[in-house]
Amino acid sequence: MRTAVITPAAGRHRHLALQHRGLAAGSHAPEQYVVVAMDDPDLGAVLAGREPAARVVDCPVKNGNLPLARARNLGAARALEHGAELLVFLDVDCVPGEQLLERYRQVALDTEHRRSLLCGTVSYLPPPGPYGYRLAELPTLAEPHPGRPAPAAGELHRGEDYALFWSLSFAVTAGTWHTIGGFCEEYEGYGGEDTDYGQRARAAGVPLTWVGGAPAFHQHHPVSDPPVAHLRDILRNAETFHRRWGWWPMTDRLHAFAERGLAHQDRATGRWLLGPDRTPQRPRRGLPKHTTKRSETP
Repeated sequence: MRTAVITPAAGRHRHLALQHRGLAAGSHAPEQYVVVAMDDPDLGAVLAGREPAARVVDCPVKNGNLPLARARNLGAARALEHGAELLVFLDVDCVPGEQLLERYRQVALDTEHRRSLLCGTVSYLPPPGPYGYRLAELPTLAEPHPGRPAPAAGELHRGEDYALFWSLSFAVTAGTWHTIGGFCEEYEGYGGEDTDYGQRARAAGVPLTWVGGAPAFHQHHPVSDPPVAHLRDILRNAETFHRRWGWWPMTDRLHAFAERGLAHQDRATGRWLLGPDRTPQRPRRGLPKHTTKRSETP
């Protein structure tokens, strides 16, 4: 089964270089390594002259919002044009474990799981030491993220909650990719497009399978909690998701924004809007001034 690894990237060159090293050290080398450069003309130099050979695909950025959905679709299209039968998507921050590609390939070859949306475990690494991360040490530095199923090596777990799907590390056969239909390109910037993809898989009747023994390791980078730098992206993409599926994604982040007065949910329409809630508060109904509360003590 000819395998392609697809990674969208904009910056994070050191992270991408370590991902490349991880692929080279793996037990199974990909037939293709497609890196989608989102307005990053210097990215090709990071990968030049190294194995596995990388094919860089340019993806323009409009309005400064990273088009992650479109980038993944472009990467998949290029891989399929060159004969890929299994598409493995990795976030630019993710370093593949030694067995990741081999394990995804093994499960995809099983007729029972060939139509599945395959998701490996992801462990969030602590900050690196002064000499960076060492590939051999990554499995000892962190456990898989507790918010997702984490089957043991060699085990599979059938998922029922498609809202748990995330795009950090997953794999689909070419046939399954066409069945789901790719990522919705209405999403731009941070958040929502992977949750949408999970719902597209559910609607298409594609099983969600969590794969043990296909680990990826997410390299540390500074983050804000909540991600206020992506406030407008999240509000816009949440609105798109709600229009498409009828419920709000990323509610923990939306409510965290509301607590800080950065956003609010309109009481009349239910929409999430920028800025604090300025709706006048109704006065609390109390006792008439001319009455005195009677003691309940006998």
